[in-house]
Amino acid sequence: MDALDLARWQFGVTTVYHFLFVPLTIGLGVFVAGLQTAWHRTGKEHYLRLTKFFGKLFLINFAMGVVTGLVQEFQFGMNWSEYSTFVGDVFGAPLALEALLAFFLESTFLGLWIFGWDRLPKRIHLACIWAAVLGSNLSAYFILAANAWMKHPVGYEVVGGRARMTDIWAVLTNSTALAQVPHVIASAFIVAGGFVIAVSGYRILRERRSGGEAAGTDAAGASAEPGGVSAEPGHVPAEPSRASAGPALWRTSLRAALVMTAIAGAVAAGTGDTSGRLLHEQQPMKLAAAEGLRHDQRGAPFSVVPGLQVPKVLSLLAAHDPGAPVQGMDDIQRRYERVFGPGDYRPNVPVVFWSFRVMIGFGLGTVALSVLGLWLTRRRRAVPDLFARAGLLALPLPVLAMVAGWLLSEIGRQPWTVQGELFTAASVSPGVSLTEVAVSLSIFTVLYGALALAEARLLIRHVKAGPEPMAPAADPHLPDDAGAGAARLEPTLMY
Repeated sequence: MDALDLARWQFGVTTVYHFLFVPLTIGLGVFVAGLQTAWHRTGKEHYLRLTKFFGKLFLINFAMGVVTGLVQEFQFGMNWSEYSTFVGDVFGAPLALEALLAFFLESTFLGLWIFGWDRLPKRIHLACIWAAVLGSNLSAYFILAANAWMKHPVGYEVVGGRARMTDIWAVLTNSTALAQVPHVIASAFIVAGGFVIAVSGYRILRERRSGGEAAGTDAAGASAEPGGVSAEPGHVPAEPSRASAGPALWRTSLRAALVMTAIAGAVAAGTGDTSGRLLHEQQPMKLAAAEGLRHDQRGAPFSVVPGLQVPKVLSLLAAHDPGAPVQGMDDIQRRYERVFGPGDYRPNVPVVFWSFRVMIGFGLGTVALSVLGLWLTRRRRAVPDLFARAGLLALPLPVLAMVAGWLLSEIGRQPWTVQGELFTAASVSPGVSLTEVAVSLSIFTVLYGALALAEARLLIRHVKAGPEPMAPAADPHLPDDAGAGAARLEPTLMY
């Protein structure tokens, strides 16, 4: 093992760990903004409670994503200086846009949202969370556009051993980026939807065990106003309990997450089909490795698992033609040797092959679970205990699917860091020793492990505690025409 191997391990470990937070931040931000929008339009208190509850989970995850993301920048200079030298002129523009525009927008308006409860007008406060969400999605776009350039470099020329950008619009509208961005964003919504499904299922089971069912639903399963105030004349509401909000409250979040996950699944499938056709044109070795296809073949079959093939499906997926030719690894290897010289141009085939199947299998499993949940909870039916327990699987499955997709994307590009231009072996810093990389890898692994425990502890503690109770008081965020005699609830400052 040399410094190159350890540098790749270090970048892989830190990037996968950081990647655990990015999709949840993107999807959960939109989910929280949607809940607050529902509260803004209806004035119903249960939307406010859910906004604040999932908002705190969102903030915990966002903070951890920022901390872990900083390390990525340093690694480019420490371990990958040759790569940075080659791509710096191209990467400078999209990464500058990400930092100066997208991240600034996201962090500034998120701060206003955090500290704006009871201080900003209701519409302005709502606009702040949507502006922060827009910033996080723009940030993803610029970073993914830079990443897509590595797979399909366009809008550049090589001058003096460095790639110099000649057309920033070509870089930002790269065909690979236009397919990759919506696919990753949709996958992020699946991850966030799975997270909310799991949390909602856990809270439903917990509150049913504690007797919260009677407070939240009637015998027919129809919801009372979750966490709401009785409209009965002369009734004085009791102090709401944080530990028991009623299963009807969590049915609301569960249904919203099920809808988001199902829709995102359809988008991910469509954009995944586009990405597959682009692989056929731009990265045929990655496609061949993902299917274990050794030789060029017309009407190529799709391998479900080794030994189980569906005839002509790979050609249909790759070119929308069941008889289309698909290139195989061994034949591509011979062609690449003639063009680029001697070397092994095949990636780690077992990792690429199985990552592809984990991505599809676990992703489809999560989407199927969401569709089943929508059917079981239709027409205001109560959430079955069995589905609430099954919903806990929605937490790990989409995360594993997205990590597998990242492994497929990045390992499948090997031995290139920039497809057809720069080898990974030529990208590593020449002055970094094996010992130095080993020490930094060990430190990062221990540090990230500690951060993982802290993150898990914070999230679990908040999920177990449940949403904050709303204290009876005048709410400056409610419309003035809500009714002079109506009970109002003050949104307590949580952050």
